[in-house]
Order: sequence, then structure tokens, then C-alpha cells
Amino acid sequence: MAIKAKRILCIDIGASGLKAAIIGPTGKFLKDRVRVKTPAQRTPRDIVPVLLDLVKPLGAFDHVTIGFPGMVKAGKVVTAPNFGTEDWANFPLTAVMRKKLKAPVKLLNDADVQGLAVIKGKGLELVCTLGTGFGTAWFRDGTLMPHMDLAHLTLHRKNDFDVLVGDKTRRKIGNRHWNKRIKKLIGVLDTVFNYDHLYLGGGNSSLIDFKLPHNVTTVDNDAGMEGGAFAWTRHTT
Repeated sequence: MAIKAKRILCIDIGASGLKAAIIGPTGKFLKDRVRVKTPAQRTPRDIVPVLLDLVKPLGAFDHVTIGFPGMVKAGKVVTAPNFGTEDWANFPLTAVMRKKLKAPVKLLNDADVQGLAVIKGKGLELVCTLGTGFGTAWFRDGTLMPHMDLAHLTLHRKNDFDVLVGDKTRRKIGNRHWNKRIKKLIGVLDTVFNYDHLYLGGGNSSLIDFKLPHNVTTVDNDAGMEGGAFAWTRHTT
């Protein structure tokens, strides 16, 4: 039986900001997005109350989607690289927010949420987010595959993807050298995944300054919110 979600509260938990909006089932914003800076203290005890205050002005909703910057599984956080994994490990964020918000809740990796908004639903599609860190989502014929923590594969010495192309490194080495790394990264991803299409999102995707291959495109950062609606209408396993 199809789920009739009409007003989806979409929450995007980011390392620099916490965002929320009410989205319709087709991905249209029904209420303007609200945003606050992510607290300096980032434990569940600190983040959850801020999220609850953030969504109060948005009004009524019937379903909730939360995008989280880390590995999530079965409604719980597994890793939270930018928040402190020890504090978040096995934290039942879905159950906590369902009780607080009194609505059905889906918890997904933030790249997974963005991917749901931009994929065409045909073939092998890879979505990568370029922001504080590096996120990935992998789809086959529109179905979200089990999440892989690709960001933590080591590419050079002890540095993983998260470090090599993350925002802290970009600020350190400059945009020109960062773009060289992104170009190399695209080649690696093409070889490993043999994708039909690669989508690059996240706040730093707008800084890419070289011509992309025909099967690689950048996507609007608002997709990180819009995809929360499609979590209830597309197959997310």
C-alpha cells in the first residue's frame, strides 16, 4: 500500500548548519527553509533540542525525513565523523525523534537523501556530496543500495576521501589544487563503479571549475532537502 505523505518535514543535519523545511510529495517547498548554526557541542543531547526548536515555526506535517552526515542503519546512527562517533554510536535517532515529533520518521545518510531528489531512476547512478566531508549514495534502477562509507577509504597515505577533498583541506590547499583532486577523484570513481551517471552535490560542488565528463553533472544544494520527500515515495530499502 502506497504511503500518502502530503507534508513531509525534511531535516538536514550538517556540520555547519541545521536546516528544515516542509516539502510536498513532488519535492516542492511548502514552507520556506529555516536554518540555524550547528551548535559547538554536538552530542545528541545538544543537537536534538535545537532541532525541535528549529521546526516549531514550520507548522503541521505528517511524515519526517532526517538526513544525517554519517553511517546510519536500522534507525540508529552508526558513525558521525564530524560530530564525534562515540557520542552518537548506536543512538536511536529515529525512535527519539518519532516520540518527540509524533509522526513516522525515516533516518538516512544525507547523501542518500540528496540522491533521491536528483536521480533519473535508470541504470547505475552515483551521488557524491562535497562539503565539510565527502558523502556518497549508490542507486540501481532507482533503488537505494545499502549505504557504503566510501568516504573513509584511504586514497593517499593515511588520508581518506573525507580528508583529501573535505572543506578543511580545500581551504588549506586552495581551490585550484582542490579542483585537481576532484578531477582525479572522478576518474577513480568511474573506474571503480563504472556508473552510468555521477551527480556532484553539496555546498562545494559550485566551486568546480573544469569541464565535467558528459555523464557527470552538478546539482542544486536544495536537493538535500527535496529528497526527503522522495524517501516516502521511492524505494529506500
